[in-house]
Amino acid sequence: MKTLKVIVIDDSALIRQLLTEILNSDEAIQVVATASDPYQAREKIKLHNPDVLTLDVEMPRMDGLTFLRNLMRLRPMPVVMVSTLTEKGAEVTLEALSLGAFDFVAKPKLYLSGQLEDYAQEIISKVKAAAAMPVPVMTPRPSRTAKQKPSTPDLITTTASISSPKIIAIGASTGGTEAIKTVLCSLPPSAPAVLITQHIPAAFSAAFAKRLNGLSQLQVCQAEDGQQVLAGHVYIAPGDKHLLLHRNGKHYYCRLDDGPPVSRHKPSVDVLFHSVAEHAGPRAIGILLTGMGEDGARGMLAMKQAGAHNIVQDEKSSVVWGMPGSAFKLGAARRSLPLAEIAKEILKLSRQGNGEQG
Repeated sequence: MKTLKVIVIDDSALIRQLLTEILNSDEAIQVVATASDPYQAREKIKLHNPDVLTLDVEMPRMDGLTFLRNLMRLRPMPVVMVSTLTEKGAEVTLEALSLGAFDFVAKPKLYLSGQLEDYAQEIISKVKAAAAMPVPVMTPRPSRTAKQKPSTPDLITTTASISSPKIIAIGASTGGTEAIKTVLCSLPPSAPAVLITQHIPAAFSAAFAKRLNGLSQLQVCQAEDGQQVLAGHVYIAPGDKHLLLHRNGKHYYCRLDDGPPVSRHKPSVDVLFHSVAEHAGPRAIGILLTGMGEDGARGMLAMKQAGAHNIVQDEKSSVVWGMPGSAFKLGAARRSLPLAEIAKEILKLSRQGNGEQG
């Protein structure tokens, strides 16, 4: 097995030492250099030609985003961001993912030694997954501005006050923040309600919802317990609670659950999908996007058995074909589509009377 060469870039000597020890504890990884800022990193990248970088978000002399933007333009390579769990850290990290970073981990907390084993497993698995992906090729991105929300009073009344006849349930993990953005930005304000579970820290989910609300024509929010589910709206699971769909008569509602992790995740896609299978059945459309692991596969199978029509993102367009691949191999979805085609298929299915199995 080839040893993966990693460079750790962080302005904190303690964090550099800790990340080096964690990554070197795996026999398949070798930290070949560390750097305290992007200028040092640039020279060490030339010298060592690493397979993966870990990159601190906030650094002196040049911030992580500026360095990442230059890196992806001049010498693209897999990057795992190391982020503080703050509102500012969330916004910067989400921007880094849009620039081509593979994934992110939280900055390790030195005083929580009891949790370092789980943290070590997370960063090691993400570094290995990043190295296994094709080198990202960045194309010039048009500058994104917030899409104008529908301002016609009649349209707002129509979309904001009716219970959704269909329910779209989306699950994602690694690469999912950008994949979800692609899907939502292709849906009109009259689309059915969308419930989303994305594996994301609690400190990031509100910023993620806010970011999507500014880019999409839909009304996007972080879900609240008891909130009515309406057409033209999107509900994002908080990063520390499971999101479930409930039904009372003709109306759907969000329910939040503070129970233990399911499929090793909280929020869990399986939890969302099982609740959608129970309460929406054939009126549901299940979407499983890029992500590591198997979360969502069994829940999607339950949706299929309840009459929902399910779609998974295809392997070629996925950052990681773990979750969608597991569901497809399980027979939970009949169709595997490129990311760019999923929104169009959602609209096609939403116009049909009832869902179709698979």
